Amino acid sequence: MKKIYLYSLLLIILSASVSCKKYLDEKPNNAIATEDAIVDAGTARAAIIGAYDRIQSYYAANYPTLGTITADNVIFNGTLSEYLQLDQDAIPTDNVITVATYQGIYRAINSANSVIAYVPAVNDPLLTSAEKTKILGEAYFIRALSYFDLARGWGGVQLQLKPTTDLNGLKGIKRSTLDQTYDQVLADLTQAEQLLPEDATTRNRAQKSTARALRARLHLYRKQWADAEAYATQVIANTKYALVKPYKSFFASPFLTTESVFELTFSANDKNGYWSSWYPSSSGGSFTLKPSDGIVAKLNNPLIGGSRNALIAGTSPSVYGVLYNTVATSTDPSYVIRIAELYLIRAEARAQQGKLTGANSAASDLNIIRDRAGLAPTTATTQADLLQAIEDENSVEFAFEAHRWFDLVRTGRAGVVLGITNPNRYLFPIPLSDIQSDPDVTQNPGY
Repeated sequence: MKKIYLYSLLLIILSASVSCKKYLDEKPNNAIATEDAIVDAGTARAAIIGAYDRIQSYYAANYPTLGTITADNVIFNGTLSEYLQLDQDAIPTDNVITVATYQGIYRAINSANSVIAYVPAVNDPLLTSAEKTKILGEAYFIRALSYFDLARGWGGVQLQLKPTTDLNGLKGIKRSTLDQTYDQVLADLTQAEQLLPEDATTRNRAQKSTARALRARLHLYRKQWADAEAYATQVIANTKYALVKPYKSFFASPFLTTESVFELTFSANDKNGYWSSWYPSSSGGSFTLKPSDGIVAKLNNPLIGGSRNALIAGTSPSVYGVLYNTVATSTDPSYVIRIAELYLIRAEARAQQGKLTGANSAASDLNIIRDRAGLAPTTATTQADLLQAIEDENSVEFAFEAHRWFDLVRTGRAGVVLGITNPNRYLFPIPLSDIQSDPDVTQNPGY
């Protein structure tokens, strides 16, 4: 009897084991594996739109906030501690905004990885070779932008180049160096430029010129001055781009102007609520982000701000920013790259190479931006003075866009301008949750 009992118990255990295995191996009926989701023209198109949606998500509010409130043009004016931590440069590893941004960027990368991995295998007569090539080029650009945004915010990061289909896909990937991360951005931009088309109208999807513009910015960050100048020149020479006058035109009539090299489009069904952070309660906003007294003074100074005082409204102490101003519909785009930036990239690159004044010089590029704002030509003539003038112009031209913090960090000026003497604070912390869940992720120094 004892033997029969043991034998029966063994059969029960084996049967339960097989049943559990079968149960665990079954695919969930409310999800589709990525490799099964991109199979024809329709799903390929949906996948690349999904990848754009991922970068749209982190550019809708979080990334621009990281590039502004951390510097001197924008201050905290609300009640939420996560913004105060950013404003005071006292960012914990569980700060809601840095965590959401970091993880949101990796979601964009994973979406791009899926397109890169599975679209080449799609065999559908409705998906032409030209369209397939374009979709792949867009995915490479999205991945490049995402890794660039990670690198300038968090330093060298884990380079995940394949879609994550299960948790095991994340194991064993160590953090790369900053140079290695930027190398990956360059590789992706090179591939994107080869694959992407160019047309005369598109501004909210990647084109060859979009890849070249981001490449100009990348070379600027890497202090590769000749390459930054060359790629900025290619974009400036493209006749589809031009500065608009007056200055406020690009955001008062905000959609797809000649100013935009790349912007992210929203709609009434896919809203951008970032305006709420800038507008006072009388206009329905939370007024969490507020122009600093310093930038208000510069914008109102006719010799510095010129027509760029259109960026602010209200009276002291309730001055607020109006870059995002379609309050009724919440359809403002996110401006990722404007042609004005390319002129100032080229100006800085030329100044660093000693091309200071005269035709095709740092001063001539700087004066193009100043002229659009209704300002007289610069009086700077030395390299040091021109570099300072370019820094000052960037600060005012992109007062409420995601530039000021990253510009001061990349030029080594954050300590002098912002008084942040601990260089460890120039990078954001890796989220604590990522450190705890992945032994291959190491924290940035000082956190």
